[in-house]
Amino acid sequence: MYSYNRTSQRPTWRLKRLPLALLLAGSAGWGSSYAAESSPPPAANPTTQAQTGDKLQTVTVTARRREESAQDVPTPMSVLSGQTLESQRVYRIQDLQQLVPSVNVAYMHARQSSVSIRGLGNNPASDGLEGSVGLYIDNVYLGRPGMAVFDLMDIEQMEVLRGPQGTLFGKNTTAGVINISTRAPSFDLERSIETSVGEDGYFQTKGTISGPLTDELAGRFSAYRTRSDGDIKNEYDGHDLNGGSRQGFRGQLLYKPNESFNLRWIGDYNEEDSSAGTRVLYDTGPIINGRNQYETRAAAAGATLVNGRHRKVNLDDDQRVTVFQGGTSLEANWTLPSDFTLTSVSAYRWWDFTPRNDDGLNVPAAYNSGVSVEDKQWSQEFRLASPKGGLFDYVLGAYYFGSDLTNKSFTYYGPQADVWNGTAPGALSNVTSIGDGKIRTDSFALFAQGTWHLTERLDFTAGVRGTYEEKSARVRRNAPVGGVAVSGPAATQRRGRTGAYDSGDLNQYSATPSGLLNLSYRFTDELLGYATLSHGEKSGGVNLAVGSAPVAGADSLLVGTERANNAELGFKSTWWNQRLQFNANLFWTQVNGYQTNAYDDANRVQYLTNAGSVRSRGIEFDSSIVPLRGLTLNINGSYNDVRYQSYKDAPCPPEVSLVAGAPASCDLSGHQVVGASKWIGNLNGEYKWNLSNGFEPYVTGSYAFRSKAVGTVEDSDYGQIPSYAVVNFSTGLRGNYEQGQWDVSLWLKNAFDKTYYTTLWTAANGGYEGLLGNPRTLGVTGRYDF
Repeated sequence: MYSYNRTSQRPTWRLKRLPLALLLAGSAGWGSSYAAESSPPPAANPTTQAQTGDKLQTVTVTARRREESAQDVPTPMSVLSGQTLESQRVYRIQDLQQLVPSVNVAYMHARQSSVSIRGLGNNPASDGLEGSVGLYIDNVYLGRPGMAVFDLMDIEQMEVLRGPQGTLFGKNTTAGVINISTRAPSFDLERSIETSVGEDGYFQTKGTISGPLTDELAGRFSAYRTRSDGDIKNEYDGHDLNGGSRQGFRGQLLYKPNESFNLRWIGDYNEEDSSAGTRVLYDTGPIINGRNQYETRAAAAGATLVNGRHRKVNLDDDQRVTVFQGGTSLEANWTLPSDFTLTSVSAYRWWDFTPRNDDGLNVPAAYNSGVSVEDKQWSQEFRLASPKGGLFDYVLGAYYFGSDLTNKSFTYYGPQADVWNGTAPGALSNVTSIGDGKIRTDSFALFAQGTWHLTERLDFTAGVRGTYEEKSARVRRNAPVGGVAVSGPAATQRRGRTGAYDSGDLNQYSATPSGLLNLSYRFTDELLGYATLSHGEKSGGVNLAVGSAPVAGADSLLVGTERANNAELGFKSTWWNQRLQFNANLFWTQVNGYQTNAYDDANRVQYLTNAGSVRSRGIEFDSSIVPLRGLTLNINGSYNDVRYQSYKDAPCPPEVSLVAGAPASCDLSGHQVVGASKWIGNLNGEYKWNLSNGFEPYVTGSYAFRSKAVGTVEDSDYGQIPSYAVVNFSTGLRGNYEQGQWDVSLWLKNAFDKTYYTTLWTAANGGYEGLLGNPRTLGVTGRYDF
């Protein structure tokens, strides 16, 4: 028998001393609100300019629903330019955590993914609940985190706002906002083509064309295709897993008849067919009375376990997900008399997800299990922004969001099901269980935020939002099919795991306020200080899986509202003739009714729950410096202590739950919240210089460190994510050709081939599975903008 990664065997991870060269990483704008100043490019596309300036350039953001300098916004935020994302090959939302402080992306695949900020928001696979971090693309709210799991192509800018942002971004943003803006159609001709080739069969190609169609109409079209063989070996058949293909496109039209009106239409489509989310064996759990339940039952079923750290699995069935999604939006902006601006954003999106999950063994305990989802959402927002420059300016508006989601949960048990699950003979073997859930959401909100310019240097901002939301749901499970006729304990266990169930109609109504009070003072032209009090509320949800409802009742499927109170104290500063920027802030957040995921080992199901109260407190900083012409350095980091203050009915870790006479629940008060590293540090830099023949060589790199974190909600000793650091490098050469600019680069990701885990998952029988980060990968990219 093989027991992997017990406490005595768990490797020690240390932050090793690195030479200074490794700390010169990233590119301009990482974790900051400035980018290195650029000289005019020979190419038509401004996003591919060669940056040769010796200053930091002002970056414009829309964090307060109007354009303004990021350094003038009294809110903790990080800004990543599209050029930064492209040069550092950050094209997926799950890579974001290597760039900015206080952010964690728990990603397995498109459905089981979540984004948390300051340790708040870790609730993956919650079909009946929106996330605590609001994801927006081109002013459109995404109801599912998986809607953002596609290649981020043709991005203009990404803003990461930390803390409750409910006043203006509204929809359940109790932890923060990720606001993504894509490049709009241009009235100058732009064309770009890029191809990358790397190890493990990696191949990606992207292309964009934009330009005028008439004097008043411009268009833009972008497309991509990405594929890879995978980086995990399946010992059962020799195939590679964790690879596959993704592809998609985005089309846009911009109608601008005059300076007072513009209309922007966007349509996009993305699809994925991959084995993403392949989990490896992380730990087989505790030994109790000389017996490891995971190993014992695996051996009894005839399974052979393999070492997950060696990037290996042993699966006798398919591991696959397919995702199809798309949407359209229409944004109109009018400049009214007296310089008022009226904005309308209308949107519709759809998202279909289908998995095929193996049971993790090379024997048929289950042939296939998972949850498929179909989601449709629609939204409408109206905003009115006053002109700036007077004593008082404001933004007010109305918002509606609706969604219709259905899911189908299924498990096809195999002949070894009873052995693996520890059930009586005949209870589960060769039984099929299928259920379904549905939820309809209608959300209405009114909001307003205004700023009083009390003096030339002192501003006071107040905001309020009222949201009313209705949710109606139903959860059902069909009677089991297959197996043999049983009685006694086997019949009882079959009914508990697979018996027919119908919750009937479930309804939830909530009225949730959000508020903001902010005082900011500009001590000098280079130094802005601010203090903020904010309140955000996140509506409740519904568990769309049966779980323990047949015993606990249908009301156990309902999850209550999450409420967050937050305090901020910080400053933003720019020094040394715009060559140095340093921002920092303290925060303290108290959350009541914290919504999170737990695991029911008896029924082998994840479920939503309110985990009492949580406190998150710490410090964050962003800085950028241009010490000499062509060299830009960035450093950002955070210290975050986030703990349950009260969580008395929590799930127990296996070292407790597998002991005879174990309690039904445990008290996790005082424990660290899942997925939240106390220490996060990112160091980035880029150096480029001009040669006399017009060529521009450059080198970049990045160093990202995360301290250890709790892997799953029950905080088991066997489910801890070790600390890790990842280093990336790239070097390249740019030059001009005819009317365009070419760029060829060689890149190396995870340069020291660090084996690290990004997410852990509770497995059966006290074990844990993990999602491995990418191995060392060498590749080359060629790009031409013209």
